[in-house]
Amino acid sequence: MKQGHVRTACHWGVVFCLTTVSVAAQQRPLLTEDPESIGDGLVLLETGFEHAWDQVYTVSGLTGDLLRGPLVGLSFGLGPFAEVQIDGVSMSRLLIRERDAAAPLASMLEVPGDTTRSWDDLVVGTKVKIVSEGDRVPAFALRFATRLPNASNEAGLGLDTMDFFQSLLVGKTIQSVRIVGNIGLGILSDPTRGDRQNDVLTYGFSMARAFAEDAEVVGEIHGRASTRRGMPPPGTESLGRMTFGVRYTRDTMRFDGGIFAGLTSQDPRIGVTGGLTWVFNSPLQP
Repeated sequence: MKQGHVRTACHWGVVFCLTTVSVAAQQRPLLTEDPESIGDGLVLLETGFEHAWDQVYTVSGLTGDLLRGPLVGLSFGLGPFAEVQIDGVSMSRLLIRERDAAAPLASMLEVPGDTTRSWDDLVVGTKVKIVSEGDRVPAFALRFATRLPNASNEAGLGLDTMDFFQSLLVGKTIQSVRIVGNIGLGILSDPTRGDRQNDVLTYGFSMARAFAEDAEVVGEIHGRASTRRGMPPPGTESLGRMTFGVRYTRDTMRFDGGIFAGLTSQDPRIGVTGGLTWVFNSPLQP
């Protein structure tokens, strides 16, 4: 085979690998959701950790260095176009550096020392692909999710509220680059008043580019923007972060690592993350 043909074959091999990864696995270390489902009869298990510096909790008034882990998520393929997701099965530990006694729910804290911990809020979601990707057409999907109030507000790490999200997901592979975008609406309950909520615009834009066989570099901007005029209810403020990382795939497992930086004063100053994703056949398949 001629050298040019070998290079072309290698190039398309990388593209195939990248596309397969996007279908058979989720987006760690990114948060932007890919419209492709994991596949019928497959289970995706992802786990990892996250360490953030100068994490702010505006409702409890705590600020400190946050360690989350193990971050566990599960996705179950329901046919070729849908999946059910369970995320947020994890524990958070905050090393407290500052306290704001004037914060809205600071009086509820039961944290006598300089460390607090709690389970994270559980997120249950469903993703349904409505348009498959073609040569010129991107893939489209809808995602609906509910965040459950598992985190403790007495520990200062939770809001004790239930939130709802709906998003439109778009994705397209162009040669060796995977581009994904999310846009949606989040309905966030006010943790200080049961009769009030804040509607936020959720967004995400990510890119993943293969730079070697089975390896890619990734980046994204992800967050939410409050739509309320004036000061939003505490705990529903605009948030955002920028992430850069790398991923390496071997067989049915993918390893990842990344660094992120907050885009608002409520976000952590900087943080690191790492983990792995494993896709396997469901044991419940006949």
